[in-house]
Amino acid sequence: MSAPIHPSSCGPRCAHLCTESGLASILATEQALLHWRAFRRLGDTGLAEHAVQETLLRAWRACATYDPARGSVRTWLLSIERNVLTDIVRMRAVRPPETGWDDIADGTETHGARPDFADSVADGLLVDELLARLPDPQRHAVVQVILRDRAYQDVAADLGVPVGTVKTRVHYALQSLRRAPGRGRVAEKQAR
Repeated sequence: MSAPIHPSSCGPRCAHLCTESGLASILATEQALLHWRAFRRLGDTGLAEHAVQETLLRAWRACATYDPARGSVRTWLLSIERNVLTDIVRMRAVRPPETGWDDIADGTETHGARPDFADSVADGLLVDELLARLPDPQRHAVVQVILRDRAYQDVAADLGVPVGTVKTRVHYALQSLRRAPGRGRVAEKQAR
């Protein structure tokens, strides 16, 4: 284990964000999901990146308070991110975004332009194609928890199964989707 990078030492209930290797591991496994959820909710790449950074900062500061008995590190991070996103949405509602002359000029040049409808349809079809490869219980769990942003407890109550079952279904579904052959097109599309 690498040396702690956190100002205070973590105890036995540590999320391992206080070490370089732990932080690198979390970034490698969770950053894309955090960014995707933030962008989906905020609709702005810059704000989504800010939300992910704020989420990781809050998690790093609270590293010693992580309780593995209450859920995985992923669940803990998603809860923190939900709070960050709520804060950002509230802030935007109170304070409208600033508009500069460059923004006004850009807006007038593209007056009447719309997002590419074909790209939206292609993205939706690709997601449908990837989800169709999953078994029904896993697909339903992913749609409810990830795409509709519902709490594991609520989904478990609706299905009449334990919370752990829903978490397991989502976990294995996401593993399958990461290995899916059509995934390269999504990553290529996002890189544009």
